[in-house]
Amino acid sequence: MACPICGKPGAEKYRPFCSKRCADIDLGRWLKGSYVIPGTPLDDISSDEDERGRKNGV
Repeated sequence: MACPICGKPGAEKYRPFCSKRCADIDLGRWLKGSYVIPGTPLDDISSDEDERGRKNGV
């Protein structure tokens, strides 16, 4: 399997990455927010729940 960061062959120790450096690059991207899981923003979810509560008399 190729490293998702640089494309080199992956190393068993750092699977799926080829090195600690590429694994750290990936972790940094997650921590900075470069990778995002698509979905409804949390602000929209809470406002939708508030509206439903008002409609149901809660």
